[in-house]
Amino acid sequence: MKKILFPTDFSDVSKNAFVYALKLAKHINAEIITLHVYELPQVNYIDVPINLIDIYEVTELSNFENYKQHVPVLRAIAEKNKLEHIKISNVLVDGDLIANIVRIAEEDKIDYIVLGTKGATGLASTFLGSVTTKVMNNTKAVVLAIPEHCQYQPIKKILFTTQFKGEDIETLNKVIALAKVFRSDIDCLYVKMPDAKDNEVFIENWKKIFVDQDVTFHTITSNDVEGIVLSFIDLHHVDMIAMHIHHKSFFERLFYISLSKKLAYHINIPILAIH
Repeated sequence: MKKILFPTDFSDVSKNAFVYALKLAKHINAEIITLHVYELPQVNYIDVPINLIDIYEVTELSNFENYKQHVPVLRAIAEKNKLEHIKISNVLVDGDLIANIVRIAEEDKIDYIVLGTKGATGLASTFLGSVTTKVMNNTKAVVLAIPEHCQYQPIKKILFTTQFKGEDIETLNKVIALAKVFRSDIDCLYVKMPDAKDNEVFIENWKKIFVDQDVTFHTITSNDVEGIVLSFIDLHHVDMIAMHIHHKSFFERLFYISLSKKLAYHINIPILAIH
């Protein structure tokens, strides 16, 4: 059975993302491990209070009580979506959030990490904004980031962004495997810079490699990569965008561009990052 790690702070953003974790678990026959990480208070050891141990005990008890209250909420979300049969286990640990996600992903051989993320104005400061890109950098698991305003829709169309690099072939194969589970179509998009060298040979080779797969190839010439991708998502009614992890900076720019240019398009679809 595959494993999905779901880091959560029990915010509305996380609760919304949990629906995607449940749906993914259903389609790939996986169990979900929810993870809540808290940090103990930092103490100035020059003036350590006598009741230091009491401070830590109260903090841990408070976190535990808060955790106990929220776990049933996740179970209720599963029941609401008629997915109460999905196996769910819960982990509460103290320490650094990123370090614990990476550690558990490695120790438990996690296949997917699903987490909510806030974009635009809060990308750098929210719980699962900067966390998302750091997780992408430090784990080999497939990361599925769910933007805060993303409402679950069946995954019927997946957009895969590429520059037709060799490492993208294996990544696209992984996307195809997931698309078959969801019964999704795949659009493979290359946004070519106007001064870029012609790579028709690579494109034709890719078409030959994936000739038997349900993949449609698109090449658009433009300086505005992010704008083209956002437009493509809206025009083609894309339900998920997938990319190789080496495009992680692009993931961040999509959030920024959608706000700074005040485009009519918004990243309100899941983002799948694959190593």
